[in-house]
Amino acid sequence: MIDLEAAFSKYAEEKHHFEAVKNSLSDRPDLHAFLLLDRLVPCPAANMIGSTDKDVIYLEVDCVALAEAATEEDILTLVRCGISYNATYGWLEIEY
Repeated sequence: MIDLEAAFSKYAEEKHHFEAVKNSLSDRPDLHAFLLLDRLVPCPAANMIGSTDKDVIYLEVDCVALAEAATEEDILTLVRCGISYNATYGWLEIEY
């Protein structure tokens, strides 16, 4: 099980470096992240976007299940797609 806070912090300098992602599922970083998250933590009855604020999209992802399913490479890829982990609230988000 991965410590999400530590893993996302470890790769923080890679944020928004989508060009480094190999074998992407889409040419769009946000869509690639959504597809990867759906593969790691499928939840067919829920939307990926939980809510939004001015420049932030909050994702509806079970972070405990993500910590169990993800590898370090998966977290690095998510960071490169612009995904952050908010440890205070225990959710994933994208800042634009």
